[in-house]
Amino acid sequence: MPPDPDEDTVPAVPVPIEEVLDLHPFHPRDIPSVVEEYLREAAARGFQEVRLIHGRGKGFQRKVVQEFLARHPQVLRFADAPPERGGWGATVVSLKPTRPSQAGPPP
Repeated sequence: MPPDPDEDTVPAVPVPIEEVLDLHPFHPRDIPSVVEEYLREAAARGFQEVRLIHGRGKGFQRKVVQEFLARHPQVLRFADAPPERGGWGATVVSLKPTRPSQAGPPP
């Protein structure tokens, strides 16, 4: 019998670290942990700005993402993306500069 995708035993899926992360494939309950790991890795790789695509819909995912970003220590600032980069269906995040001691091991 195949595993239940709603169970907590679903194996981790590697996410490529690029300047944009599309959150559509992830279950809503996983969004905070996915964004946490992504921001940590993006900062460690020297990204100064990233874009999180959460979609437009009713704004629930946007709210979850932006509330999380407001509390994240690595986030300098964030805002809805400009229209040509997704508008309110995406959030642009500026990351604080990372000192070498904070960056973790090299990729």
